[in-house]
Amino acid sequence: MAAAGGDAVRVSLAHRVPELGALELLLAVARLGSLGRAAKELGITQPAASSRIRSMERQLGVALVDRTPRGSRLTDAGVLVTDWARRIVDAAEAFDAGAQALRARRDSRLRVAASMTIAEYLLPGWLIALRAQRPGTAVSLLAGNSAAVAQRLLGDEADLGFVEGIDVPGGLDGAVIGHDRLVVVTAPGHPWARRRKPVPADELAATPLILRERGSGTRQVLDAALAAYGGLAEPLLELSSTTAVKSAVLSGAGPSVVSELAVGEELAARRLVHVPVEGVLLRRDLRAVWPAGRRPAGPARDLLSLTRRAG
Repeated sequence: MAAAGGDAVRVSLAHRVPELGALELLLAVARLGSLGRAAKELGITQPAASSRIRSMERQLGVALVDRTPRGSRLTDAGVLVTDWARRIVDAAEAFDAGAQALRARRDSRLRVAASMTIAEYLLPGWLIALRAQRPGTAVSLLAGNSAAVAQRLLGDEADLGFVEGIDVPGGLDGAVIGHDRLVVVTAPGHPWARRRKPVPADELAATPLILRERGSGTRQVLDAALAAYGGLAEPLLELSSTTAVKSAVLSGAGPSVVSELAVGEELAARRLVHVPVEGVLLRRDLRAVWPAGRRPAGPARDLLSLTRRAG
Protein backbone atom coordinates (compact mmCIF):
# COMPACT_ATOMS: atom_id res chain seq x y z
CA MET A 1 0.00 0.00 0.00
CA ALA A 2 1.38 3.45 -0.88
CA ALA A 3 0.89 6.71 0.95
CA ALA A 4 -0.12 9.94 -0.81
CA GLY A 5 3.49 11.13 -0.98
CA GLY A 6 4.76 7.86 -2.44
CA ASP A 7 6.10 6.56 0.87
CA ALA A 8 5.20 2.96 1.64
CA VAL A 9 2.90 2.43 4.60
CA ARG A 10 4.27 -0.29 6.83
CA VAL A 11 1.69 -2.90 7.78
CA SER A 12 2.08 -4.15 11.35
CA LEU A 13 3.88 -7.48 11.71
CA ALA A 14 0.93 -8.72 13.76
CA HIS A 15 -1.23 -8.49 10.60
CA ARG A 16 1.32 -10.28 8.39
CA VAL A 17 2.43 -13.16 10.63
CA PRO A 18 0.00 -15.87 11.83
CA GLU A 19 -0.82 -15.84 15.51
CA LEU A 20 1.00 -18.23 17.81
CA GLY A 21 -1.98 -20.58 18.33
CA ALA A 22 -2.26 -21.19 14.59
CA LEU A 23 1.46 -22.00 14.33
CA GLU A 24 1.20 -24.45 17.25
CA LEU A 25 -1.73 -26.12 15.48
CA LEU A 26 0.26 -26.47 12.25
CA LEU A 27 3.15 -28.07 14.14
CA ALA A 28 0.74 -30.52 15.77
CA VAL A 29 -0.74 -31.48 12.37
CA ALA A 30 2.77 -32.10 11.02
CA ARG A 31 3.65 -34.28 14.03
CA LEU A 32 0.40 -36.25 14.29
CA GLY A 33 -0.66 -36.44 10.63
CA SER A 34 -4.24 -35.64 11.55
CA LEU A 35 -6.11 -32.39 11.95
CA GLY A 36 -8.55 -34.07 14.33
CA ARG A 37 -5.82 -35.44 16.62
CA ALA A 38 -4.04 -32.07 16.55
CA ALA A 39 -7.26 -30.31 17.57
CA LYS A 40 -7.81 -32.77 20.42
CA GLU A 41 -4.25 -32.31 21.71
CA LEU A 42 -4.68 -28.53 21.77
CA GLY A 43 -8.12 -28.69 23.38
CA ILE A 44 -10.12 -27.20 20.51
CA THR A 45 -12.86 -28.60 18.27
CA GLN A 46 -12.05 -29.95 14.82
CA PRO A 47 -14.21 -27.28 13.08
CA ALA A 48 -12.31 -24.60 15.01
CA ALA A 49 -9.01 -26.16 13.96
CA SER A 50 -10.09 -26.30 10.30
CA SER A 51 -11.15 -22.66 10.47
CA ARG A 52 -7.81 -21.66 12.00
CA ILE A 53 -5.85 -23.45 9.24
CA ARG A 54 -8.00 -21.86 6.50
CA SER A 55 -7.53 -18.43 8.03
CA MET A 56 -3.76 -18.91 8.11
CA GLU A 57 -3.76 -20.06 4.47
CA ARG A 58 -5.70 -16.93 3.42
CA GLN A 59 -3.32 -14.74 5.40
CA LEU A 60 -0.20 -16.27 3.81
CA GLY A 61 -1.74 -16.78 0.35
CA VAL A 62 -0.65 -20.43 0.04
CA ALA A 63 -2.15 -23.84 0.78
CA LEU A 64 -0.58 -25.49 3.82
CA VAL A 65 -2.50 -28.72 4.43
CA ASP A 66 -4.02 -31.32 2.07
CA ARG A 67 -6.99 -32.99 3.72
CA THR A 68 -7.66 -36.58 2.64
CA PRO A 69 -9.83 -39.42 4.01
CA ARG A 70 -6.65 -40.97 5.42
CA GLY A 71 -5.58 -37.84 7.30
CA SER A 72 -3.93 -34.50 6.74
CA ARG A 73 -0.67 -34.01 4.84
CA LEU A 74 1.43 -30.87 4.61
CA THR A 75 1.93 -29.34 1.17
CA ASP A 76 5.43 -28.40 0.08
CA ALA A 77 4.71 -24.84 1.20
CA GLY A 78 3.32 -26.23 4.45
CA VAL A 79 6.61 -28.05 5.14
CA LEU A 80 8.56 -24.80 4.74
CA VAL A 81 6.13 -22.81 6.87
CA THR A 82 6.23 -25.51 9.54
CA ASP A 83 10.01 -25.23 9.75
CA TRP A 84 9.74 -21.47 10.24
CA ALA A 85 6.87 -21.91 12.69
CA ARG A 86 9.01 -24.22 14.84
CA ARG A 87 11.61 -21.47 15.27
CA ILE A 88 8.93 -18.94 16.24
CA VAL A 89 7.32 -21.29 18.77
CA ASP A 90 10.73 -22.14 20.26
CA ALA A 91 11.45 -18.42 20.63
CA ALA A 92 8.04 -17.90 22.24
CA GLU A 93 8.74 -20.71 24.72
CA ALA A 94 12.07 -19.08 25.61
CA PHE A 95 10.26 -15.75 26.01
CA ASP A 96 7.68 -17.38 28.30
CA ALA A 97 10.37 -19.07 30.41
CA GLY A 98 12.14 -15.74 30.84
CA ALA A 99 8.90 -14.00 31.84
CA GLN A 100 8.20 -16.74 34.38
CA ALA A 101 11.68 -16.28 35.84
CA LEU A 102 11.06 -12.54 36.16
CA ARG A 103 7.75 -13.18 37.92
CA ALA A 104 9.36 -15.70 40.25
CA ARG A 105 12.08 -13.21 41.17
CA ARG A 106 9.50 -10.49 41.76
CA ASP A 107 7.28 -12.78 43.80
CA SER A 108 10.14 -14.00 45.99
CA ARG A 109 10.35 -10.71 47.90
CA LEU A 110 8.18 -7.84 49.02
CA ARG A 111 9.51 -4.53 50.32
CA VAL A 112 6.98 -2.65 52.46
CA ALA A 113 7.34 0.87 53.85
CA ALA A 114 4.81 1.93 56.48
CA SER A 115 4.19 4.82 58.81
CA MET A 116 4.72 4.03 62.48
CA THR A 117 1.13 3.49 63.60
CA ILE A 118 0.28 1.15 60.73
CA ALA A 119 3.62 -0.67 61.09
CA GLU A 120 3.09 -1.29 64.80
CA TYR A 121 -0.62 -1.99 65.06
CA LEU A 122 -2.00 -3.17 61.69
CA LEU A 123 0.74 -4.58 59.47
CA PRO A 124 1.66 -7.59 61.64
CA GLY A 125 -1.79 -9.12 61.16
CA TRP A 126 -1.79 -8.40 57.43
CA LEU A 127 1.66 -9.95 56.98
CA ILE A 128 0.66 -13.10 58.86
CA ALA A 129 -2.29 -13.49 56.47
CA LEU A 130 -0.02 -12.85 53.47
CA ARG A 131 2.43 -15.51 54.65
CA ALA A 132 -0.38 -18.07 54.63
CA GLN A 133 -0.99 -17.21 50.95
CA ARG A 134 2.65 -16.81 49.91
CA PRO A 135 4.90 -18.78 52.25
CA GLY A 136 7.84 -18.41 49.86
CA THR A 137 7.82 -14.60 49.80
CA ALA A 138 10.40 -12.85 51.98
CA VAL A 139 9.04 -9.57 53.38
CA SER A 140 11.15 -6.65 54.54
CA LEU A 141 9.56 -3.75 56.45
CA LEU A 142 10.84 -0.19 56.61
CA ALA A 143 9.03 1.91 59.23
CA GLY A 144 9.09 5.71 59.35
CA ASN A 145 6.80 8.70 59.14
CA SER A 146 4.55 9.30 56.14
CA ALA A 147 7.08 11.59 54.42
CA ALA A 148 9.79 8.90 54.75
CA VAL A 149 7.44 6.29 53.27
CA ALA A 150 6.90 8.49 50.20
CA GLN A 151 10.66 8.93 49.79
CA ARG A 152 11.21 5.17 49.98
CA LEU A 153 8.66 4.53 47.24
CA LEU A 154 9.92 7.30 44.97
CA GLY A 155 13.47 6.04 45.44
CA ASP A 156 12.47 2.48 44.43
CA GLU A 157 13.34 1.21 47.91
CA ALA A 158 9.84 -0.20 48.51
CA ASP A 159 7.14 -1.92 46.45
CA LEU A 160 4.14 -0.82 48.52
CA GLY A 161 3.65 1.77 51.24
CA PHE A 162 1.12 2.66 53.92
CA VAL A 163 0.58 6.17 55.26
CA GLU A 164 -1.79 8.12 57.48
CA GLY A 165 -2.73 11.66 56.65
CA ILE A 166 -4.89 14.02 54.67
CA ASP A 167 -3.97 13.17 51.09
CA VAL A 168 -1.72 11.12 48.83
CA PRO A 169 1.90 12.33 48.81
CA GLY A 170 3.14 13.82 45.53
CA GLY A 171 4.32 11.36 42.89
CA LEU A 172 2.24 8.52 44.30
CA ASP A 173 -1.11 6.91 43.64
CA GLY A 174 -3.11 5.41 46.48
CA ALA A 175 -6.29 3.94 47.85
CA VAL A 176 -8.01 4.46 51.20
CA ILE A 177 -7.96 1.17 53.12
CA GLY A 178 -9.41 2.36 56.45
CA HIS A 179 -9.82 5.20 58.91
CA ASP A 180 -8.26 6.14 62.20
CA ARG A 181 -9.40 8.43 65.02
CA LEU A 182 -6.97 10.64 66.88
CA VAL A 183 -7.64 11.09 70.59
CA VAL A 184 -6.34 13.46 73.23
CA VAL A 185 -4.81 11.53 76.12
CA THR A 186 -3.10 12.44 79.34
CA ALA A 187 -1.89 10.83 82.55
CA PRO A 188 -4.51 10.41 85.32
CA GLY A 189 -2.86 13.14 87.41
CA HIS A 190 -3.12 15.85 84.76
CA PRO A 191 -5.82 18.57 85.31
CA TRP A 192 -7.50 17.66 82.01
CA ALA A 193 -8.18 14.15 83.35
CA ARG A 194 -10.63 15.64 85.87
CA ARG A 195 -12.46 17.98 83.49
CA ARG A 196 -16.19 17.55 83.26
CA LYS A 197 -16.49 19.37 79.93
CA PRO A 198 -14.64 18.73 76.66
CA VAL A 199 -11.55 20.76 75.86
CA PRO A 200 -12.42 23.44 73.26
CA ALA A 201 -10.48 23.34 70.01
CA ASP A 202 -8.91 26.75 70.62
CA GLU A 203 -7.62 25.67 74.03
CA LEU A 204 -6.18 22.48 72.51
CA ALA A 205 -4.41 24.58 69.87
CA ALA A 206 -2.96 26.95 72.47
CA THR A 207 -1.71 24.20 74.81
CA PRO A 208 1.88 22.91 74.44
CA LEU A 209 1.53 19.21 73.61
CA ILE A 210 3.78 16.19 73.32
CA LEU A 211 3.78 15.66 69.56
CA ARG A 212 5.18 13.52 66.78
CA GLU A 213 7.69 15.17 64.47
CA ARG A 214 6.77 17.15 61.36
CA GLY A 215 6.25 14.80 58.42
CA SER A 216 4.22 12.33 60.45
CA GLY A 217 0.59 11.67 59.52
CA THR A 218 -0.55 12.60 63.03
CA ARG A 219 1.17 15.97 62.88
CA GLN A 220 -0.18 16.66 59.40
CA VAL A 221 -3.78 16.05 60.50
CA LEU A 222 -3.37 18.14 63.66
CA ASP A 223 -1.82 21.06 61.78
CA ALA A 224 -4.72 21.08 59.32
CA ALA A 225 -7.45 20.58 61.92
CA LEU A 226 -6.26 23.39 64.19
CA ALA A 227 -5.19 25.87 61.50
CA ALA A 228 -8.46 27.78 61.97
CA TYR A 229 -7.58 28.27 65.67
CA GLY A 230 -4.18 29.81 65.11
CA GLY A 231 -2.32 26.55 64.62
CA LEU A 232 -0.49 24.42 67.15
CA ALA A 233 1.40 26.00 70.02
CA GLU A 234 5.13 25.31 70.30
CA PRO A 235 5.37 21.61 71.26
CA LEU A 236 6.20 20.68 74.82
CA LEU A 237 8.18 17.76 73.38
CA GLU A 238 8.64 16.58 69.78
CA LEU A 239 9.36 12.86 69.46
CA SER A 240 9.92 10.53 66.52
CA SER A 241 7.77 7.54 67.53
CA THR A 242 4.36 6.88 69.01
CA THR A 243 5.96 4.64 71.66
CA ALA A 244 8.13 7.55 72.83
CA VAL A 245 5.13 9.87 72.87
CA LYS A 246 3.15 7.41 75.03
CA SER A 247 6.04 7.00 77.44
CA ALA A 248 6.28 10.76 77.89
CA VAL A 249 2.53 11.09 78.52
CA LEU A 250 2.55 8.16 80.96
CA SER A 251 5.34 9.87 82.91
CA GLY A 252 3.09 12.88 83.45
CA ALA A 253 5.00 15.25 81.15
CA GLY A 254 1.83 16.52 79.48
CA PRO A 255 -1.05 15.70 77.12
CA SER A 256 -0.79 14.44 73.57
CA VAL A 257 -2.87 13.59 70.52
CA VAL A 258 -2.28 10.05 69.27
CA SER A 259 -3.94 7.33 67.25
CA GLU A 260 -6.69 5.50 69.09
CA LEU A 261 -5.10 2.29 67.80
CA ALA A 262 -1.95 3.04 69.78
CA VAL A 263 -3.49 3.59 73.21
CA GLY A 264 -6.25 0.99 73.46
CA GLU A 265 -4.48 -1.06 76.14
CA GLU A 266 -3.45 1.98 78.18
CA LEU A 267 -6.98 3.41 78.13
CA ALA A 268 -8.51 0.05 79.09
CA ALA A 269 -6.07 -0.27 82.02
CA ARG A 270 -6.68 3.40 82.97
CA ARG A 271 -3.01 4.21 82.78
CA LEU A 272 -4.06 6.95 80.36
CA VAL A 273 -7.23 9.04 80.27
CA HIS A 274 -9.12 9.96 77.10
CA VAL A 275 -9.94 13.68 77.14
CA PRO A 276 -12.95 14.66 74.98
CA VAL A 277 -12.51 17.61 72.58
CA GLU A 278 -15.15 19.80 70.93
CA GLY A 279 -15.05 21.99 67.85
CA VAL A 280 -12.67 19.89 65.79
CA LEU A 281 -12.79 16.52 64.03
CA LEU A 282 -9.63 14.51 64.59
CA ARG A 283 -9.93 11.75 62.01
CA ARG A 284 -7.64 10.60 59.24
CA ASP A 285 -7.57 8.20 56.33
CA LEU A 286 -5.27 5.20 56.21
CA ARG A 287 -3.90 4.70 52.69
CA ALA A 288 -1.94 2.21 50.68
CA VAL A 289 0.35 4.06 48.28
CA TRP A 290 2.58 3.17 45.34
CA PRO A 291 4.50 5.04 42.60
CA ALA A 292 2.15 6.86 40.22
CA GLY A 293 1.21 4.86 37.14
CA ARG A 294 2.55 1.56 38.48
CA ARG A 295 -0.17 -0.61 39.96
CA PRO A 296 0.90 -3.13 42.63
CA ALA A 297 1.60 -6.61 41.25
CA GLY A 298 2.41 -10.03 42.68
CA PRO A 299 2.72 -10.10 46.49
CA ALA A 300 2.19 -6.33 46.71
CA ARG A 301 -1.18 -6.72 44.99
CA ASP A 302 -2.09 -9.60 47.33
CA LEU A 303 -1.17 -7.58 50.42
CA LEU A 304 -3.25 -4.65 49.18
CA SER A 305 -6.21 -7.01 48.70
CA LEU A 306 -5.79 -8.34 52.25
CA THR A 307 -5.84 -4.84 53.75
CA ARG A 308 -9.06 -4.02 51.94
CA ARG A 309 -10.75 -7.21 53.17
CA ALA A 310 -9.55 -6.52 56.71
CA GLY A 311 -11.03 -3.03 56.53
